[in-house]
Amino acid sequence: MTRIHIPPIKCQGIKSKLVPWIRDIVQWNDRGRWIEPFVGSGVVGFNIAPHHALFCDSNPHIIAFYAALNTGELTPGQVKTYLVSEGKKLAHYGKAYYYEVRERFNTTYQPLDFLVLNRSCFNGVIRFNSQGKFNVPFGHKVERFSKAYITKIVNQVEVVYKQAQLSQWTFLCQDFRQTLADIHPDDVVYCDPPYAGRHVDYYNGWTESDESALCTLLKQCAGKFLLSTWHHNQYRGNPYITTLWTEFHMFTREHFYHVGAKETNRNPVIEAIITNFIPRQLQATPSEMKYEQLLLLEREMEYAVNVR
Repeated sequence: MTRIHIPPIKCQGIKSKLVPWIRDIVQWNDRGRWIEPFVGSGVVGFNIAPHHALFCDSNPHIIAFYAALNTGELTPGQVKTYLVSEGKKLAHYGKAYYYEVRERFNTTYQPLDFLVLNRSCFNGVIRFNSQGKFNVPFGHKVERFSKAYITKIVNQVEVVYKQAQLSQWTFLCQDFRQTLADIHPDDVVYCDPPYAGRHVDYYNGWTESDESALCTLLKQCAGKFLLSTWHHNQYRGNPYITTLWTEFHMFTREHFYHVGAKETNRNPVIEAIITNFIPRQLQATPSEMKYEQLLLLEREMEYAVNVR
């Protein structure tokens, strides 16, 4: 099984456990551009590893960090030096230093401070208040930046850095409407927007109007698209599944998100991938494609999620 590279930026709703499933569905051939209007952590696109890619997001801090790696302005060596220095200060001064870094970041918006906060805040959550200020509390580990942990982060940075140097990638901070305005037939668009009714405080929220606008634009998409969303959990269903997305192909599987403070609060959700194309593995199936298809030809144990 191909190794999944975990990116240096942590996000709620990260798709690292779903990458093999998404990869099987898309069967990427590297002919056109890989386009993400909501790049987030970047885990899907960085593991697809396209030669030509457009990675966008409305969160300027994610884009600033990855754009700096892409241009070479920021290197793995610089990341290591900064984390070592900041880690020593955090270990010495404790949580007060975390809040000092947070206040500094909310003034200067320095990409390396964003990384420090992202890897030392509560559960790696990315959240901003209505004034655009990062407001996630401290994650309670003053020794967070151990030598082993810094090495882990730097290795993650190096994977993205090396891929970017060998590829033609562009990172832009812009609204999804602008990103989806120029799609070509050979392009593949992967959308992982904030989930309606769930992770809506990621940066600037997500409304019913946004979901509807996204659906309208994807209906007009000249290339292939894949959309990640949630189908249902044990308490309720995603209403937009039936009000907006019924004309497309849909594939579902169970997935766990580790965002809650207690494991007992980390419940499974049925994840959905919505596409405007039939995956190659299913094109030979003689029976009519159904509105919803379960577990696209995957081996259960191969993509199992460890929830212990």
